Amino acid sequence: MSYELASIAQWIEPQTRALDLGCGNGELLAYLQANRNIKACGVEIDPQLISEAIAAGIDVVEQNIDQGLALFGDQAFDTVIMTQTLQAIKYPDRALLEMLRVGREGIVTFPNFAHWRCRWHLNVHGRMPVSEFMPYEWYDTPNIHFCTVHDFEDLCASLSIKIVDRQFTSEHNGFGPLVSAWPNLFASHAIYRISK
Repeated sequence: MSYELASIAQWIEPQTRALDLGCGNGELLAYLQANRNIKACGVEIDPQLISEAIAAGIDVVEQNIDQGLALFGDQAFDTVIMTQTLQAIKYPDRALLEMLRVGREGIVTFPNFAHWRCRWHLNVHGRMPVSEFMPYEWYDTPNIHFCTVHDFEDLCASLSIKIVDRQFTSEHNGFGPLVSAWPNLFASHAIYRISK
């Protein structure tokens, strides 16, 4: 189990309602259904991923997160999750507010673009890094906002969003060991639990 998945699972109470924004193929929700006995729903825009999630037994709504979450009522969910999606949407500030309108709490994960490897690569090569951590060229990346730990915390403060808990990890896809010191420099990924 990845550190990201373990962190998310520990913050979700069993037998609650969860909404996953940008749910992909439904892997996270399937895990939470099986291991936390939650009632799950996903939001996804990619038709292929929607088909895969439905085949895995996940209820999915096709919707663009940037257009809001009008299909869902206030506080319809206990937890709203957004993993590795914040940096790929046009209006992350609006998405965070919508998360906390439709859910009691939110869980947000994103790559930390202030990680030392990104800084080193830019300083040494003068180009956007392409690596296992960020495997895209600057012109074809799905990431349109390059958020750091400090940026996210400043945004939460400006929106009066409370940070309930946070964890930081290092390294790549499954994330790696937890980071406790200087997360804006040493964490490759951030995991936040938020509320209003």
